[in-house]
Amino acid sequence: MASMLVNEEDKGSMWDLDHNLDQPMDEEAGRLKNMYQEKKHSAILVLRLAFQSLGVVFGDLGTSPLYVFHNTFPSRVQDSEDVVGALSLIIYSLMLIPLLKYIFVVLRANDNGQGGTFALYSLLCRYAKVITIPNQHRTDKKLTTYSCHTYNESSFAAKIKNWLEASSFRKNALLILVLIGACMAIGDGILTPAISVLSASGGIKVEDPKISKDVNTIVAVVILVGLFSIQHYGTNKVGWLFAPIVFLWFLLIGTIGALNIWKYDSSVLKAYNPVCIYQYFRRGKCNSWTSLGGIMLSITGTEALFADLCHFPVLSVQIAFTLVVLPCLLLAYTGQAAYIVSNKGQAFDSFYRSIPDGIYWPMFIIATAAAIVASQATISATFSIIKQALALGCFPMVKVVHTSKSFLGQIYIPDINWVLMVLCIAVTAGFKNQSTIGNAYGTAVVTVMLVTTFLMIPIMLLVWRSHWILVLVFTTLSLLVELPYFSAMLFKIGQGGWVPLVIAAAFLAIMYVWHYVTAKRFEIELHSKVSVAWILGLGPCLDLVRVPGIGFVYTELTSGVPHIFSHFITNLPAIHSVVVFVCVKCLPVYSVPMEERVIVKRIGPKNFHMFRCVARYGYKDLHAKDDYFEKLLIDSIALFIRLESMMDGYSDSDEYSLCEQQARKCMKESFDSLVTGDGSGQTLFSTLGHGSSSFDSIIPSQSTQCCSMNQTTTEDELELLNQCKEAGVVHILGNTVVRARRDSGIVKRIAVNYMYDFLRRICRENSVMFNVPHESLLNVGQIFYV
Repeated sequence: MASMLVNEEDKGSMWDLDHNLDQPMDEEAGRLKNMYQEKKHSAILVLRLAFQSLGVVFGDLGTSPLYVFHNTFPSRVQDSEDVVGALSLIIYSLMLIPLLKYIFVVLRANDNGQGGTFALYSLLCRYAKVITIPNQHRTDKKLTTYSCHTYNESSFAAKIKNWLEASSFRKNALLILVLIGACMAIGDGILTPAISVLSASGGIKVEDPKISKDVNTIVAVVILVGLFSIQHYGTNKVGWLFAPIVFLWFLLIGTIGALNIWKYDSSVLKAYNPVCIYQYFRRGKCNSWTSLGGIMLSITGTEALFADLCHFPVLSVQIAFTLVVLPCLLLAYTGQAAYIVSNKGQAFDSFYRSIPDGIYWPMFIIATAAAIVASQATISATFSIIKQALALGCFPMVKVVHTSKSFLGQIYIPDINWVLMVLCIAVTAGFKNQSTIGNAYGTAVVTVMLVTTFLMIPIMLLVWRSHWILVLVFTTLSLLVELPYFSAMLFKIGQGGWVPLVIAAAFLAIMYVWHYVTAKRFEIELHSKVSVAWILGLGPCLDLVRVPGIGFVYTELTSGVPHIFSHFITNLPAIHSVVVFVCVKCLPVYSVPMEERVIVKRIGPKNFHMFRCVARYGYKDLHAKDDYFEKLLIDSIALFIRLESMMDGYSDSDEYSLCEQQARKCMKESFDSLVTGDGSGQTLFSTLGHGSSSFDSIIPSQSTQCCSMNQTTTEDELELLNQCKEAGVVHILGNTVVRARRDSGIVKRIAVNYMYDFLRRICRENSVMFNVPHESLLNVGQIFYV
């Protein structure tokens, strides 16, 4: 709790306090860290959550039977053994990738329940200094959610850590790998709705062959428009339908599969013998190899399984997959194979043709509903990826709407939603063919899986500290399946596989250019920051006027005075009575507890009334509206002033006075009583900010007596802070224009002068992102050359 009021050291400042209240609370901090580990749930709750996870996590994987055999055998099957061999590949792909790799290994690498490539990257950034924007602070690692450990310098993990940290090229290569995985996952969010809805609506044409393919496409487009149009309601309002629909879907496809095995040809059960895989490749050779592109679709949705892990314990997901999803999928694929063996000319539409006549139309409705659920899962995952990219400075600022007060992970991004809809409709209407879209879909999925495999190597070595032999076994088994699929998809690039490559390339260019310029901007600000000595000389050098009010000067720096401040007062030598340098930054953690969100320090002597507030957020935290944010910062400064006075005259040692112990106890009790949250991150410090008298309740009388020598100065400063608050708050933001240097290459000039400038103009401004009202906004223009 005390980390909110830590006085960070600022080089060159003789006025900083040296007291660090975190040190005597190591034992309590260790206890708090355990609060953020996965909670233990009762058996009934675990089963209930396992049922709910069916609709959110497994929708994409569960609808794969709609199109797997369609893409594997687009024409008539010549030999029944080919069907058995393809079925054997499907069976063991499900065993090795979703079951062994993801369910039992990768899910354990979640970041406080969050999955996906960015979650893996943020987890890795806590254990190695690989983040490319160096705005870390020593107090960050003291957060209760910032779990990491140290290494023995002679250990293999320490050598890997040092190897990664030693080269900026390796850091950038790791970032690009993460961006590739994220961009391919976005492509998955475009292609999943297209192929799922198009495959489901294809049941109309199966029942009535006279209907043209255009009608099928129109129906799919109408469903897609409706799907994207209801996204602003959020998954929370329609989520109660998801689990029953998908659960019923799994029961029906499993039952129909078992019925088809008994009705048509039970000899397909020999596909569970892995020898059939060898015979399949020996017999078909090149044709068998290229058919892997269709077989690989049986494990699509596995990457979404990890990305959509939010709000479900790993154990619940494991139970749902092993008890419901995997058995039903195996029965469904085996039943389809039995039908194809007996009806070799109908492999093209084997899913719908294998449905008994009496339940055809109910099954068509459920299939369409399941396809919508599967699409919803990948769309929500895309929103989460964009939100995480925003937090890491890898994407232009866009509007993020939180659709649920209970779950911060449920978000809606309007701009991205409409871009996804346009691209999804373009793919559906442009190809009108499940096979072509399937080729594109497979390329995106297998690339994300490969990226996850490569990211798991440093995760297992640094985070889990696994033995290198275990890492080698995991990597070998994963690549043994994924590399053949990847090589097969290379043959499909000209047949639709180029679509995700183009989409990923566009998003990768946007993300990398934005991150590159953001990092360069931070580097320039870091090197052009003003020294504290310059601050101390403000009075004699300038006829500086202090006007009533509080000035919030926004900066990306966590130490030093930003160049924007000197640029401002040089041209207009007037500043507010209280100046606060505000740094809003995101940490590579899921969430920052409210009581640890802000760290405060003083800049210069007390009569300067200058402070720095660093507001820290996780990549799932909500930056609240402006009036709340102002209150949070002002209350934090007021509490800091009280604590500064109380701790004056004491030194850090192993012996602590009763006054200090009482202060720490009071701080903890204060935050426990002041912090009241509704789950959305909008916490209210209700008893602070109403004059100096309201702060008396924070510090007990015994502690107040201990620091009576500073009582007058403290109360005067608190009174000044309250008066300035009543006078008004002004937000000073830098309106920075970035240009490439004249000696830069043509690629850099295009990227910075045109591409970045275009993105900066169309994206949201800082004032909007920080919820700053126009009447209290002051923009300071400046130009940076990178």
